[in-house]
Amino acid sequence: MATPEVATRLDESSVGRPEERFVKAFEINEGHTLNGTNAAIVGLRREAIKRFAEVGLPTKRNEAWKYTDVVTPLKHEYRLVPEAGSTAGIDVSPYLIPNLDAHIIVTVNGHYVPELSTIGELPDGAVISGFAEAAGRHTELVNKYFNTAAGTDAESLTTLNTAFVQDGVFVYIPKSAELDKPLHIVSLLNSADDILIQPRNLLVFEENSRATLIETSHVLGDVRYFTNSVEEIFVAQAANIDYYKLQDEGDVSSQVNGTYIYQGRDSVFSVNTFTLSGALVRNNLTVTLDDEHIESHLLGLVLPTGSQHVDVHTLIDHAKPNCVSNELYKYVLDDKSNAVFNGKVFVRKDAQQTNAYQQNKSILLSKDAKMHAKPELEIYADDVKCSHGATTGQLDAEAMFYLRSRGLSERAARGMLLQAFARDVVESVRVDALREWLDARITERFTA
Repeated sequence: MATPEVATRLDESSVGRPEERFVKAFEINEGHTLNGTNAAIVGLRREAIKRFAEVGLPTKRNEAWKYTDVVTPLKHEYRLVPEAGSTAGIDVSPYLIPNLDAHIIVTVNGHYVPELSTIGELPDGAVISGFAEAAGRHTELVNKYFNTAAGTDAESLTTLNTAFVQDGVFVYIPKSAELDKPLHIVSLLNSADDILIQPRNLLVFEENSRATLIETSHVLGDVRYFTNSVEEIFVAQAANIDYYKLQDEGDVSSQVNGTYIYQGRDSVFSVNTFTLSGALVRNNLTVTLDDEHIESHLLGLVLPTGSQHVDVHTLIDHAKPNCVSNELYKYVLDDKSNAVFNGKVFVRKDAQQTNAYQQNKSILLSKDAKMHAKPELEIYADDVKCSHGATTGQLDAEAMFYLRSRGLSERAARGMLLQAFARDVVESVRVDALREWLDARITERFTA
């Protein structure tokens, strides 16, 4: 019997809530394209679709989604993708980072493709594989962590991802192990039809482990894509993890990313996000510091153009004392682009001796570009050092005049000032090949 291929569809003539088409698609797909993984995940899927049906899609009436309309793009007639589809003829080499020696794991339409991946020798006990494969082969390990950082009360699009979870990337680095070179996750979107994918990444780093991860996403073709992805990252005691994410999917692709990070005692976690393009991009990052002497670093560079829309929401939850968080997001907006930064630092009653820094700085290159900034502090402890702030403006006119007076063209002067503005985010990248590649991409953007 052939497996049915089901499209998520909401005709303009349809009445009722837009969530209903996803519920219907779940009911039809369950047992067919949504089989596999393991019994525990099947149970979580069913709980998730019930909650999603109750909560529904986020609308602009939700304060956290006030400036971002995700309902309208999700009304499009996307097709759900049960498999990676044909990978014949796909050449990964154009999407690799020059001079970077790395473990390569490739996904196509959210599904792990081993024949395109190049994973070298790993430390004893380490696992790098597709999520679906890991759920079957390492069932106990996957079930121990899956959906525990995100939780059953997560944001509704995270819940939708849980309901439709099929595949993604699974990484497990055991106690005191270290990856000898970075892991490069290459996410490719390749389809002849408009598609909606919902990949799930589960990354677990045990006590005293060390690793560097790089994730890049690329679009093949010019159809419309919508990615609703979720990542759960567990950083155990004294683990030290660097994570770099590059988003550059042009004007045909939209994405919502839910990233949930849970940190243990003495751990250090850094995430650097570079958003170069995307029709609609929403990044939700939630970091839980659940023991003492933890460091969390969140940095980002956002460069929308045209009519692109980028929305970054962060929540850093200081649950225990003596921890440090550092947050810096910089935006450069051009044309009629629209962007949002909403960062919240939450300091609980017992989280004394917290040191939290949050800063958002934005430059508008066009009178039609719009920036919405809302940094927040919610503090219930009395012995803390916390600061936050946001600034939005244009390029420094005096600096432009000075550079022009020294013989630089307007374009060259502008490019030099923008490169200086972005420098502290770019220079925070500790992988030389990646930093050089990013610097070249950003320089090209600023001097175009």
